[in-house]
Amino acid sequence: MKTLFAFTFASLSAFAAETFDTVIANGRVMDPATGLDAVRHIGISDGTIKAISKTQLKGKSTINAKGLVVAPGFVDLHQHGQGPEDYPYKAMDGVTTALELEVGTADVDLWYKLRAGKTPINFGVSIGHIPTRISVMGDKPAFLPPANSRGAKQRATPEQLAAIKKKIEHGLKRGAVAVGFGLQYTPEATQWESLEVFRIAAKYNASCHVHMRNKGTDSGLNIHTAVHEVIALSAISGAPGHIVHIQSTGNLVTPRLIEMVAAAQKRGLDVSCEVYPYTAGMTDIKSAIFDPGWQERAGITYNNLQWVATGERLTKATFEKYRKQGGKVIVHANPESLVRQVVASPHTMIASDGFMGHPRNAGCYSRILGKYVRENKDLPLMLALKKCALWPAQRLERCAPAFQKKGRLQVGADADIIIFDASKVIDKATFKDAAQFSAGIQYTLVHGVPVVKNGVFQKNSFPGKAARGTIR
Repeated sequence: MKTLFAFTFASLSAFAAETFDTVIANGRVMDPATGLDAVRHIGISDGTIKAISKTQLKGKSTINAKGLVVAPGFVDLHQHGQGPEDYPYKAMDGVTTALELEVGTADVDLWYKLRAGKTPINFGVSIGHIPTRISVMGDKPAFLPPANSRGAKQRATPEQLAAIKKKIEHGLKRGAVAVGFGLQYTPEATQWESLEVFRIAAKYNASCHVHMRNKGTDSGLNIHTAVHEVIALSAISGAPGHIVHIQSTGNLVTPRLIEMVAAAQKRGLDVSCEVYPYTAGMTDIKSAIFDPGWQERAGITYNNLQWVATGERLTKATFEKYRKQGGKVIVHANPESLVRQVVASPHTMIASDGFMGHPRNAGCYSRILGKYVRENKDLPLMLALKKCALWPAQRLERCAPAFQKKGRLQVGADADIIIFDASKVIDKATFKDAAQFSAGIQYTLVHGVPVVKNGVFQKNSFPGKAARGTIR
């Protein structure tokens, strides 16, 4: 990957007399784009990295990062919780840009307007096939369509498909950074409908972030055909395909699915996938995921389901009760051995799928750094930084050039930077108490402004900016 600016350390004498807004001194600077891993001093002015020096720099303020890792802030491709209650947890977990790309929105302009000037970290959104389909089908707005809704269970007429395509294209013209799909939630959205939307995405170099259509291996339409579908949609349309939480949908056969993605990449196809480091997922119990046959498809039963509101494990009776009521349910479906394998894979990115009620909303990235890098030694720290920062930024930069300045520690990059203690960083959130800050992230800087300082979240600081695609 090319650096943002041609730069040599020999030129650093030019900075000897310059005073930067902020200097990060004496830290172990790690840039996943170039492989730099050395003690350096970073000069920041106007929200941008202006210097990376072997020698000391002068700043109006100085952060002494001796003994700490200095890295690019994490780019979370899959963050559903996008409210003021969520952002502090993301900042304390090292996330500087949080993106709602799986479900997305039907109104890109309104989504960005509601958050402008009000967020501590950067924010971005896809134009979502789910909410667009809901609006075209005439359902009431909802985060996910109920199983018996028209958005889930009605085939689109030619006129409705035309309307969906028009809304998707309008969203991309208004700066959506991707197109989101939840095909398991909209089972009557045909493969042809998906292809037509992928073709719109291709016109704007927008990646398509897909919750796959099927689970299980026992029927003709299964988890393998679901992966085939995403790869084929990308190959035919030319739009980049990205499979969200591949381990959550794939369960025990996930390593096989990642091999399929890797093989497609080797053939030159622009496809990718993400995972999160937990043995359980979470979704709405009223969704089509729990249509009859869900136990066979997922290889689980009622006791694998945990009701978020009470923490209870479900029975047939309580499942039926809550299915009528609706609400969030945690789905315990994967062994820890699988999680370790997919987190360490060189073919996966990390994304949280964050939402209040699940520990991944608060602890995803610190869990990677603490449990899987330091404790288990499942992957080296530099690879973890690629998975959490660089690769997610690269996934989006063709559609949204602003991401060329994220996920890297280089001169000219945005000063979205985290400083953490590699010997102490760890997640604290649990399935019983999901709303707990992670530990060990000492500083989170967004455009050079500390929103976490000395391990404490800074209230009433809102340097976050819209991470948006080109507006046409």
